Amino acid sequence: MADRVTVIGWDGSPLTRAATAALSAATLVAGAAHHLELPEVPERAERIRLGSVDLAARRIAGHRGSAVVLADGDPGFFGVVRTLHKPEHGLEVEVVPAVSSVATAFARAGMPWDDAQVVVAQPRTLRRAVNAIRAHHKVAVLTSPGAGPAELALLLEGVHRTFVICEELGTVRERVTVLTSDKTADHTWRDPNVVIVIGGGPETSGNGAWISGRRPAHPEGVRGWALPAGSYGGAGEGGEGESPGLRAAQLARLGPRTGDLVWDIGCGSGALAVEAARFGAAVLAVDSDPDACARTTAAARTFQVGVQVVRGTAPHVLERLPEPDVVRIGGGGVRVVTAVADRRPERIVTHASNRDEAEALGAALLENGYKVECALLQSVELDTAVWAERERSVVFLLSAVRSDLAP
Repeated sequence: MADRVTVIGWDGSPLTRAATAALSAATLVAGAAHHLELPEVPERAERIRLGSVDLAARRIAGHRGSAVVLADGDPGFFGVVRTLHKPEHGLEVEVVPAVSSVATAFARAGMPWDDAQVVVAQPRTLRRAVNAIRAHHKVAVLTSPGAGPAELALLLEGVHRTFVICEELGTVRERVTVLTSDKTADHTWRDPNVVIVIGGGPETSGNGAWISGRRPAHPEGVRGWALPAGSYGGAGEGGEGESPGLRAAQLARLGPRTGDLVWDIGCGSGALAVEAARFGAAVLAVDSDPDACARTTAAARTFQVGVQVVRGTAPHVLERLPEPDVVRIGGGGVRVVTAVADRRPERIVTHASNRDEAEALGAALLENGYKVECALLQSVELDTAVWAERERSVVFLLSAVRSDLAP
């Protein structure tokens, strides 16, 4: 095992005394090509160009001497320190940090970043990064080859955002460009870069902020979820599919989270769409009724979340929507359920007012490769002044999980 491993962050500024001392004593230095060209790297030291950090860690573990790993920015923030700390490598490291590339990017843009979400975009996580951009007002994206500004912009087709693209921060080739998302895909961008994406609903940070990257603020006095209809701007429940009890069960089975794209088909009052967005998910709310679209837009504004409202009739309108992770179907019958299942979301929830309808919907889901559960939900609202029944609701809840994901 290496006698000593020091991880040095570099942000383009002169190396600190501690970093210089560690480098001068190094017998092995690992880093990107531009790190290994630094004049402080000893000529006698073995050099490893970083590709796979795991492979480099194994080389370092087998080295006898002093090893240094060079990384851009703060190596403890989405950096190499996490990999080097894995138990299988058995490395104990000292870290000499630098200013993170995210902090530098926001400094170049002259913007605060305590209210920003920070995500990493790689080809396999690109969709999730885009969904975070859809859902949140301010997102910093640490990009990678194949998952850069152009790819982010292409997946945001039809969604307007402002991109602040910071290329090769801290180097002589540093460049900061501000473009709208519809213009970003027309350019070729250099790696590495950080992209700050602005838009997607109201800014949620204020003088009372106390936690970084916090969830959007709630209206004064509002706490909890599966709230009654009055919490959404006074909109009516809109029928059996809008009751708080059913909504709570649907949300529990969908499990919306940051990085997901939720389809809410037949959004009605907008209650479920807004609550899914409050969990951090990106939400597309679909309805053919212009009043329902207006109610959903108003509810999203009240709760300060970004919900994209699409007016149209399912299943035809679904053909032009991006791929969903989870879907709530508020109506439309077997045709809509089949069209949604064809897009292969992880989870689908819907409801029926009677057993025949529930059986038809369940059969359609089963035939399309989903494991289906059905529960009969009954709720009775009581008038607590006289403890008498005020309203009764009975509905069949169907929840489906894609068969390859089902336990």
